[in-house]
This record gives sequence, C-alpha cells and structure tokens, in this order.
Amino acid sequence: MMAFGFVVVGFGATAINFDITPAFSAALLDAATIANHFSAIKSMSGDFVQSGPRAEKTGGRFFLQRPGKLRFNYAGKSGISLIADGKSVVIYNKKLKTSHLYSLSKTPLKLLLDDKVEFSGSRLKGVKDDGAQFKIKLADKSVFGNSNITMVFDRKSLDLRGWVLTDERGQSTTVTISNVKEGVRAPPGTFTIDYAANREFNTTAK
Repeated sequence: MMAFGFVVVGFGATAINFDITPAFSAALLDAATIANHFSAIKSMSGDFVQSGPRAEKTGGRFFLQRPGKLRFNYAGKSGISLIADGKSVVIYNKKLKTSHLYSLSKTPLKLLLDDKVEFSGSRLKGVKDDGAQFKIKLADKSVFGNSNITMVFDRKSLDLRGWVLTDERGQSTTVTISNVKEGVRAPPGTFTIDYAANREFNTTAK
C-alpha cells in the first residue's frame, strides 16, 4: 500500500520527534531561508531511493517541476510510475493494469511542489537541526487530516535531500534523493496523466 509518499509497496519509517527549544526562534529564521532557497529551484531531476514499514526498498528516477508537477519512474519490471500534473496525482501499475488517482491539493505532497514554498504559520509543526541536516515538519489537519510531510535539507548547502510522508495511519514513507540536477527540462509528456486510461483501470479516486 502507499503512504502517499509513494508507491504501493507499502513503505514507512520511524516518525521524527521535534522539541521546542530556546533556539526555536533561530530555527524559524533558518526555515525561512531554506524556503526561499528551495522555492527558487523551479525544476530538478535525479535518482531516488524509497523505504518503508516493511523495510522494503525500491528506487528509480524522478523529475520535479514547479508548480505541482512530479514524476517517479520506479526501476525494475514492476511498471510502476507516479505522476503529479499540478491537479492530480496518479499511481500507475502497468503490470497489474491498475491506477489510483488522488487530488494533489488533499495530500501533503502539495507542500513540496508549491510554486512558493512556505515554512511558517500554523502548518509549520517543527524544525530540527541535527548538525548535518535541517528537518522541517509541515501539516494541516483541516486539509490533510493526520497526514504530514517532513522535508530534509543539507545544513550547509540548504539543498533538498529527501522527505518523509506520514499517512493518517501513522505509516511513513521515506524518500532520499541523489545525483540531483537543477534547472533541467523534462521530456515532453513527462507530467501528463492519461485520465481516460485511468478510468478504464481498476481505479480509486480521492
């Protein structure tokens, strides 16, 4: 199953705990700086590794383009891909001929893909500096229920290193990215969802 981080093989990880410390105000300034840095990056591509509750791992290639667009092509013979086109998110499994369609606005993934990323206000639930990385947790119960996202950034470069998506059942999907190239142009059709094919498959929509 999927923790909306990603694919249907069921991933998760230990939840990250955040403490409110005397340094929290400084952390908020760091968060604002990171948000500005990340928002300035309009497109990227690279490799990813995904892991979860059953200690299973998979990986592949990803493409990201603001606002709202993402594609994960999973390696191997599974035929699984995840596509966000700015409006919806779909998970295709060509091998099983299934697809699952979700509204992007109802998932914490939206916060990663916004044109201008904001780490402030009531959605900001925690900032953690472990000396090597910043971990920034965002949630909005009125929109995403108990789901949340924690983005992980390199402390020195402020570059995105990955994220943890936790679903309403508390199961988390961890995605780590590497070999990242910024300012790339994705091939035509990278973020196109075939809605007709989605309707033909055994589909769920949320």
